[in-house]
Amino acid sequence: MKIKISLLVALLFTFQIAVAQETLFFKSYDWEASPNYTVEKERTEDMIAVKEKTVTEFTFDKEDLVEYFLEHKVLWLNSDDAIEEYNKIYLPFTVGAELQINKARVITPEGKIINLDQSKILTAEDEETGSTYKYYALEGITKGSFIEYMYVVKRPPSYTGEKRYIQDAYYKENVEFDLFSPSNLLFKFKSYNNVPDVDTDTLSADKRHYKLYVAKVPKLENEYQAPYNASRGFIVYKMDKNTNNMGVDIISYGNIAHNLYTSYYPAYSEKTTGLLNDFIKELDLSKKADEETIVRKLDYYIKTTVYSQDIYGDDLENLDLILAQQIANETGVIKLYIAVLRTLNIAHELVVTTDRNEIKFDPEFEATNFLTDFLLYFPASDKYLSPNASGTRFGFPMPYVTDNYGLFLKEVVNGDQKSVTGKIKYIEPVTADKIADVMKVTIDFDEDNLTENTVHLDRAFSGYYAMNIQPFMHLIQGKEARNDLVDSFVESATPEFEIKSRKLINDDAELFGVKPLQVIVDFTTEGFVEKAGRKYLFKLGDLIGQQLEMYQEKERVLPLEGQFHRSYYRTLTLHIPKGYKITNLEDIIIDNSYVKDGKELFSFKSAYQLKGNTLTVTADEHYRENNIQVAMYEEYRTVINSAADFNKIVLLLEPSK
Repeated sequence: MKIKISLLVALLFTFQIAVAQETLFFKSYDWEASPNYTVEKERTEDMIAVKEKTVTEFTFDKEDLVEYFLEHKVLWLNSDDAIEEYNKIYLPFTVGAELQINKARVITPEGKIINLDQSKILTAEDEETGSTYKYYALEGITKGSFIEYMYVVKRPPSYTGEKRYIQDAYYKENVEFDLFSPSNLLFKFKSYNNVPDVDTDTLSADKRHYKLYVAKVPKLENEYQAPYNASRGFIVYKMDKNTNNMGVDIISYGNIAHNLYTSYYPAYSEKTTGLLNDFIKELDLSKKADEETIVRKLDYYIKTTVYSQDIYGDDLENLDLILAQQIANETGVIKLYIAVLRTLNIAHELVVTTDRNEIKFDPEFEATNFLTDFLLYFPASDKYLSPNASGTRFGFPMPYVTDNYGLFLKEVVNGDQKSVTGKIKYIEPVTADKIADVMKVTIDFDEDNLTENTVHLDRAFSGYYAMNIQPFMHLIQGKEARNDLVDSFVESATPEFEIKSRKLINDDAELFGVKPLQVIVDFTTEGFVEKAGRKYLFKLGDLIGQQLEMYQEKERVLPLEGQFHRSYYRTLTLHIPKGYKITNLEDIIIDNSYVKDGKELFSFKSAYQLKGNTLTVTADEHYRENNIQVAMYEEYRTVINSAADFNKIVLLLEPSK
């Protein structure tokens, strides 16, 4: 869940009406009356953009600042799939927006121009959200055709932080971006992922004109687990200063920190204080409870009793109503957490960051693009929680907002004076030792039928590996449902089994983060052994379940972004039947790792020890880095594939005489 905080940014400056402005750009701009678009004959792509121009212009409409947004695209479509995808063009038409220009056309390979009839500009409604949208329904498109469309939208201005993608999954030519603003309004830009810097056109006296032109933009295809949007070429811009207002920074984290503090840390009325105390009583906290226990209990209680809606509404942000009705929106939920923490005098900091898959927090460019997701940080335990992610719990926030920078807001109390400090700090990820899948398996052979095994499985999950199950155990009611849960862990290794006994340990939802969820199962199966004459084949690798296998036909281009650090510990104990020996024990040994700056980042190491007829196999696996740069990708892939290689190990049992 994401929260856009731009609405919380106060209007810190006074716009002044420009007296003698030039004509709006879009009024003198048009497409070519006789287009002559071409594509190189050797191009075989499904689609190419031969022109892509976006213009955003800020101007005053009487006393109000408004924004005119223009988009003009020309796309060459060269496949049935591309034609099917683009025979409808959806427009970003939002509440409060007014269409000024709206037209499209098809240019066939023979040069025939088919202008879009206005009746083909349609309006539809999203049944889920209730919002309306407009789209072009294009006709007459054949392979090799160009589709061209242009629209202008007048809308409320967005200037606190905007992101414009320059690069996409298809090749582009003639990519242009222009921004016009009154001469007193200064904008600041930053380019990412090899996009050139935005230039300033100094020839215009009454307006400021910022522009970017890129003749050719290579396509960027998505890859497995790549942070695609964060890796594409893009620019970020914001309104920086108003020269008519003493050049004060308009968008700064200092101002944003102040506004957030005012919103989330108000003084509480006597009524609110009473409701907070009643709410705290419902937590049923032990007088001896330490801070971690209290915060964990609070997190669990709010996420299981307060209904959160992802909509705007003053009532859903009113603390008194939230405490009375236990219904809130995302902002209201954060207010509730903070109010209880302040009442209990628990030190904490409000953190605002972003999803590193979408855009990594830039500590050097202050814009609301980087302030989309909230966390609460607890200095005493050095742990975080995600207040708006109902599927998470204290100590294990949404993983993609960790391993990233963030803006930390700390309340400072000096006597009767209260204020806030804002600092950019790194949000450390949860370490691999706290996110573990620990498996202990003991295997015996039936003396009369060596194709049948008796298996004792003891498996424990902690951290994110338990988070999809353990916090919701109170919802898994009934013996049958819980048995199905246990059986699912056996099914991951073999579909053929007969359960002898089952046990769930630490299956209390409130034990998440305190004790691992543990499954103990005894079962028999013929799924691991195959007979081959006098020999038997034991599928040792199947015990750990099927593993991810990464193939790479093309050279890796993008980095890989892991969710979280993680560890696997596996101990497999095999009691070899009397009269038999294993002749390929060396197949068990795998040792692959990647070390950087003296730290082992990834590793898979399997080994064995044979004492008498007892074979003990260990297969441990660790990942202590989330951001896998291209330079280390092959080493990472080798480690990942090591687990898949282990999964394929089959031990050969032969008569010892």
